[in-house]
Amino acid sequence: KSEIRVPCIGVLALQGSFREHMSCLERIGVQSIEIRKPQQLDGVSGLIIPGGESTTMALVAQRWGLIGALKEFASSGRPIW
Repeated sequence: KSEIRVPCIGVLALQGSFREHMSCLERIGVQSIEIRKPQQLDGVSGLIIPGGESTTMALVAQRWGLIGALKEFASSGRPIW
């Protein structure tokens, strides 16, 4: 008997409308998690990067040590929206 795995979508929570994205996912029954630390990317099936000021987001991502983890996530083939 195969187990059905419920996908969990990460929402990059550095700035922007991440709460609104998570609310929309919840309304359609999709589990989500705020991503603020590199290790939080390990268990997600996909990633949403909400709109925001790209320079600010890059600086915050760098400060929080996320740049390498985001590059690794992107190369893993998991979807990014």
